Amino acid sequence: MLKNKIKKLALEIKAEAIENRRYLHQNPELSFEEYKTVAFVESRLRQIGIEKIEKKAVTGLTALIEGRNPEKKVIALRADMDALPIFEQNDVPYKSTKEGVMHACGHDVHTSSLLGTAKILHQLKNEFEGTVKLIFQPGEEKAPGGASFMIKDKALENPKPKAIFGQHVMPLIPVGKIGFRSGMYMASADEIYLTVKGKGGHGAMPETLIDPVLIASHIIVALQQIISRNSDPKIPSVLSFGKVIANGATNVIPNEVTLEGTFRTLDETWRQKAKELIAKMATGIAEAMGGSVDVNIMHGYPFLKNDPDLTSRASVAAKEYMGEENVVDLDLWMAAEDFSYYTHEMAGCFYRLGTRNEQRGITSGVHTPTFDIDEDALEIGSGLMAWLALKELETVTIQN
Repeated sequence: MLKNKIKKLALEIKAEAIENRRYLHQNPELSFEEYKTVAFVESRLRQIGIEKIEKKAVTGLTALIEGRNPEKKVIALRADMDALPIFEQNDVPYKSTKEGVMHACGHDVHTSSLLGTAKILHQLKNEFEGTVKLIFQPGEEKAPGGASFMIKDKALENPKPKAIFGQHVMPLIPVGKIGFRSGMYMASADEIYLTVKGKGGHGAMPETLIDPVLIASHIIVALQQIISRNSDPKIPSVLSFGKVIANGATNVIPNEVTLEGTFRTLDETWRQKAKELIAKMATGIAEAMGGSVDVNIMHGYPFLKNDPDLTSRASVAAKEYMGEENVVDLDLWMAAEDFSYYTHEMAGCFYRLGTRNEQRGITSGVHTPTFDIDEDALEIGSGLMAWLALKELETVTIQN
């Protein structure tokens, strides 16, 4: 039975998957700097026996695993490879060796899991029809997103997949469980950069100044009205400012203040309108108070939508592989992921891999300096993705 073969192979390659993950965790590279990482991935793929490999987007690659009748059907599987600028605080043998750089979002897990999936599928290539395209991409953590560059570099062509799967660690879900959500799942993400300009001087002489700190304060508060009074309450929206720099002193008003924030939503029409309103309101407030503002809104990732039919099939397949009690439903998530680009090109399914283990104290969230995983997730991640790919190859239509 194919499922049992996959589970057996996933167990056999578990130690290797853990070894690969620990190497990657110790040697993280930031977005679009994954030169050694992609070289490591390529070397591992060639050791497996996979030869059809193409470099994409400088630090990314695609690889093909061809079964019988390889042109009949094509499914893509994606992993991201970049790390974050975070100082790791875990006391583990595989702690990052690069000060200030850490795999704090699990991309080391995604990459090593897909390498494990590749080894499983390569060993089973005589038992399935079609082709599995592996996509190892750079720069998920940095706008405009490595997925956009992979698409521009034709990673989804020659051959073109009918569907794509991506998995991501989820420390809120216990190891041994998987999460799915059909339809809208994750938000778009645009970066907002405002430079508020005025006339600085001594804090004891406000009548001689145009205070950019005060202007910036009014802008931050007023922009929240865009969410509370302009958006449709049925459309999730978030506007947050996480960085404010007013480089003055207790008695010194600076000439300018910089604000940096993010806008997220799940509707493209509202997304565009909101950005226009942000610029208009910030400009109007600054000018009304005697100052000015430079507005730069960086267009980021689109919203992520999971194809209902593909996700339904994947959920059913996951229950066959994991047991129905181990497949959970996910809620909307206002974080962003550049896998979303792929979901606007073809049917996509982005699901969550449980990594939490409270008994071992593995509970920290992603993007924190103490994030870690229960490495049993690697066996599950490698095997399940292989199973989902082969099940979907059985059901997708023949390519045109």
